Amino acid sequence: MSFVLSRIYIVWSVFCGVHLSDLSIRLFPHPTKKGLTPMRDYCLICFTEIIPQMGWNDLIAVVKKQTICPACKAKLEEIKGETCSICDRPLEQLDARFIQGDRCYDCVRWEEDSLWQGCLTKNHSLYLYNEFLQEVISRYKFRGDYILANLFTERLLQKLTGETYDSLVPIPLSPERLQERGFNQAEAIIREASLNPANILTRIHGEKQSKKSRNERIHANQVFQLAEQPILPEQTAKQTSHSLQPPSIKGQRIILIDDVYTTGSTLRHAAKVLTSFGAASVTAITIARG
Repeated sequence: MSFVLSRIYIVWSVFCGVHLSDLSIRLFPHPTKKGLTPMRDYCLICFTEIIPQMGWNDLIAVVKKQTICPACKAKLEEIKGETCSICDRPLEQLDARFIQGDRCYDCVRWEEDSLWQGCLTKNHSLYLYNEFLQEVISRYKFRGDYILANLFTERLLQKLTGETYDSLVPIPLSPERLQERGFNQAEAIIREASLNPANILTRIHGEKQSKKSRNERIHANQVFQLAEQPILPEQTAKQTSHSLQPPSIKGQRIILIDDVYTTGSTLRHAAKVLTSFGAASVTAITIARG
């Protein structure tokens, strides 16, 4: 019955130009009346009701839940034009002195260091880290607004289209940070996209990266290690002194997930651990490019 009513709702609005929210009140009464719920979506950022722009294709298509209004969506800046082949930084933002070939000077310096050379193949960022997105991520990350993870799932899935990978690995939080925030923001996006996170990294200490300068981040000691996993029953006969062992990632193509790419230090530290244990390649997807 609800399917039939929803199609009447759409057809009538297209032909008569009736305001969708007004029509929904008539066709989908208050949830306490006859158990029907209004078909309304609200922007997760500004809480404005989202009035869908309906067309003929919507008469036969599955209507997707909307999570962001047009006004807020317009404030999210997608990365366009020529970008650094490693970190995804727009090259138009840089003076020509700080560009070498298809790379920014930061990535050139990373790749000139034998310790970090080749450990991170590529980062893809969903948006530029402008003031608007900075506030959104702050709400999401530091104020516990978990539902905002749904803002980024569609774009994450788009970025993953055509990618070949074995594991999606969220950048881990320390136990202290996880307790403070209640959830890992990178893992939450993976889960809300109906994908499976591979929690194979742990953080050695809980120093806040956001409080460090660029130089401190780059020269920081290793902050990650492989998480030890329970040994499978068939392996216990071979392992007599330990009940845990690092996961086998040899030959795996791994994609790291994080919120913001700033200096690249966090992602490279994680990639270094993974490649040292045999990962074939490590790339990354981040919400924002700072």
